[in-house]
Amino acid sequence: MFSLLYGLLCFYVLGQQASGQADDGKRYICRAVPLSGDASCPVTLLPELNTGSQEEELRNTVMQLRETILQQKETISKQLGTINELTTKLSLCASTTDDRKYEKQGSWGKEKQNTMGDVPRDPNDTIDSLGKTMQGLKDRLENLEQQQMRANVSGATFPSELRDLLQRRLGELEKQLLKKVSNLEEEKSMLSNATAAYRLKTESTLNALVERISELEKGGGDFKSPEQFKLSLPQRTNYLYGRITKSLPEMYAFTLCMWIKSSASPGIGTPFSYGVPGQANEIVLIEWGNNPIELLINDKVAQLPLEVRDGRWHHICISWTTRDGQWDAYQDGEKLGTGDNLAAWHPIKPGGVIILGQEQDVVGGRFDAGQAFVGELSQVNIWDRVLKPFEIQSMANCSSYIPGNVISWLASNVEVFGRGAFKRPLEMCLERLPNA
Repeated sequence: MFSLLYGLLCFYVLGQQASGQADDGKRYICRAVPLSGDASCPVTLLPELNTGSQEEELRNTVMQLRETILQQKETISKQLGTINELTTKLSLCASTTDDRKYEKQGSWGKEKQNTMGDVPRDPNDTIDSLGKTMQGLKDRLENLEQQQMRANVSGATFPSELRDLLQRRLGELEKQLLKKVSNLEEEKSMLSNATAAYRLKTESTLNALVERISELEKGGGDFKSPEQFKLSLPQRTNYLYGRITKSLPEMYAFTLCMWIKSSASPGIGTPFSYGVPGQANEIVLIEWGNNPIELLINDKVAQLPLEVRDGRWHHICISWTTRDGQWDAYQDGEKLGTGDNLAAWHPIKPGGVIILGQEQDVVGGRFDAGQAFVGELSQVNIWDRVLKPFEIQSMANCSSYIPGNVISWLASNVEVFGRGAFKRPLEMCLERLPNA
């Protein structure tokens, strides 16, 4: 309490001196003194600041500013180096991705020199690598932001222009990487589709090869080649016949050719019939009684000027097209008849049954012995087009053999039914010619 009173007294005395005297440039301070001390309120003068101390303080301030500027310059240099490195990385990404090529076999080609070192060749690995690269770029951006925060704490100012530039560059890099990833996904999808198509094509080729080998193995035991056999039906019954194991597709034109030998009378019967559900007479070749050979399509009839009941081999072909129902008939390579309006604009229906030697009243059965074929048949082939005259003539004169593209005459394609029906070796083609 006494100390406080002494302090107030000292402050009052100094105020009186200040109000009564002019300012002499000196400054005074007051302090508390103990009760036993001198109560005269001694005054301690503050030391005057001389010129040398002011220069020293300024010099220290300049040195601090210089160090701050150097630190800021070093920070900017590191950030520019990071930008250059990111730009180089993106360029290498683009050049490495463009170098990737896909071979014809649907597999990845031989590995080339990896110019980037961290980009794999497989699409899945490439996508993973790009994702890791993107994460690395984001980590670097975070490091730069942390450096900015440390620079702000230390008093250095991070340039806003450089920060905006880094953000724009990173945004562009992210867009380009996303575009690359999308392109790789599309390429992966295309590669998968191409591989699947190639696999299906290969499997189809292999299946056809296996089927052909199987046909050769089954049909080549007693015959020189799978097509060098004949079907022999020696009796007119309703239980002797042959059946083609394959069916017909939908057709708008066809050509049916065969070698035929018969001396049956009256009429050779039915060498060929094709029936489908709802129409047992879709395609029929028949000669019964004293009538001429007839061609039936969808139960519509055209009479053919063919004569084959002399007990010798003859090569016959019948072609037809749905356009105007045009038909042509060949015997031994020569066109003997033509006509039109036979089931015009009617397509041949698919999925039926082909019977050799019997006429079908229902699909695949209910045969009539009076319409059965008696004789021998061979090389019954069917095409889904109208053959040219020179193609028919070349087969008739034994200069070539053309298997059908829809039905081909093979031992494995013909089943024989009934005791007395046989598949036998076929004579040489020259021996089958009419003048042989």
